[in-house]
Amino acid sequence: MQTAVWYASLIKPSFAPPAWVFGPVWSVLYVLIIISFGALFIKAIKREVPRWTALPFILNLAFNLLFSPIQFGLQNNFLAMLDILLVLGTLIWAMAAVWRKVRWIALVNIPYLLWVLFATVLQVSITVLNR
Repeated sequence: MQTAVWYASLIKPSFAPPAWVFGPVWSVLYVLIIISFGALFIKAIKREVPRWTALPFILNLAFNLLFSPIQFGLQNNFLAMLDILLVLGTLIWAMAAVWRKVRWIALVNIPYLLWVLFATVLQVSITVLNR
């Protein structure tokens, strides 16, 4: 089934935004992610922060990038729900990992955290509603 048709056919909670909202929101968030994650990776390479600090950021990027292929390619709500939980968990871990050393990186990711919290509730709701 075509992706747009499949997604439109899903039962969604009343608080689900229209599909067109996701593109602009993610465009802004990806700019914040590129700047903050990039700065962290540079600091890790220069050993200004412990290299292990980059691990949750790397995992977060991987899980974030896997979401769309899982949700829309595989059209698998359950795996997408597990993935978004991993995005949320690794983002919290990443923000906690840099809080003491590079606080601005944690702070600039607050909009990303808020959106991922919303996206997690949305995806869990969609998964439950479409069992």
